Amino acid sequence: MKNLTNLLIITLCLIVAYVFFYMVLGADANFTDPKTGVVDFHNPQNAMGMVFTGGPLVGLLIACVLLAITYAVERWLSISKAKGKASMDVFAKEVVKLVEGNKLGDAVKACENQRGSLANVLREAILRFQHVENDSSMNVEQRLGEVQRIIDENMNLETPLLEKNLVILSTVASISTMIGLLGTTVGMIRAFAALGAGGTVSAQQLSIGISEALYNTAGGLLAAIISIVAYNMFTTMVDNFTYQMDEAILSLNETFSIRLGSKA
Repeated sequence: MKNLTNLLIITLCLIVAYVFFYMVLGADANFTDPKTGVVDFHNPQNAMGMVFTGGPLVGLLIACVLLAITYAVERWLSISKAKGKASMDVFAKEVVKLVEGNKLGDAVKACENQRGSLANVLREAILRFQHVENDSSMNVEQRLGEVQRIIDENMNLETPLLEKNLVILSTVASISTMIGLLGTTVGMIRAFAALGAGGTVSAQQLSIGISEALYNTAGGLLAAIISIVAYNMFTTMVDNFTYQMDEAILSLNETFSIRLGSKA
C-alpha cells in the first residue's frame, strides 16, 4: 500500500510537471513576437519561454522539485503528528510522576490523550507492567525483561514511521543533479553542433543550446538543494525525537524497577 501511494504521488508530480511545462512554459504567448504576431518557438519572448527552451528534461526537473516539496511537507506533518499534542518532555515527566504515585490507570489515559509515537510506546509498557507487576511466577528481572520486550517491539514499529520516505528525499537529491548534468550535456552538444555546422554560425541555435544547458543545471541544483536541506533537517529531527523517546523510556523503566524492588 505504501509503495502504491508513493507511485501515485510520483506519477501525479510527473503529470503536473509536464502539464506546466507544455501548457504554461510552452504557451504560444511566450513565443509570439509582439510586433509581427508570429509564433516562433526558437525565439522566446520572456523568462518562461526561455526556460521552455531548456527542453523536455526541464519538465522532469520540475517534477523533482515538486517531489522534494511534497515529501518535505509530508515528513513535517508526520513528525509533528508523531510528537503528540503536548511537549514530549512535559508529557514524559507527567507519566513518570503518575506511575510513581501508583496511578497507572491515569498514566494510561494520559497516553491516550497525548497520542503520538512516545505515547504509544509508554502506553503499551504501562499496560504490560500492570499485567506482570503482581505475577508471582516471575522474578523482578523477568518482569522488567517482559516490559522491555514490549517496549522494544513498539519502538521497532514506531521508528520506521519516523524515517519513512526520507530515502525518497535522498534519492531525489541524487538523481536531480544527474538529470541536470544530462540536460547540460545535451545542451552543450547542441551548442557545439551549431558551432561546427558548415557555413555561418547560427547565433540562435547556439543560444538555444547554451540556454538548455544552463536551465537544466539550475533546475538540477534547485531540486537537489531543496531535497538535501529537507533530508538533513528531518534526519536531525528524527534523531532528536528518538533520543527524547529513549530518555522517557529510561525514566519509566527506572520507576518500574523501583516499584518492583520495593515489593521484593
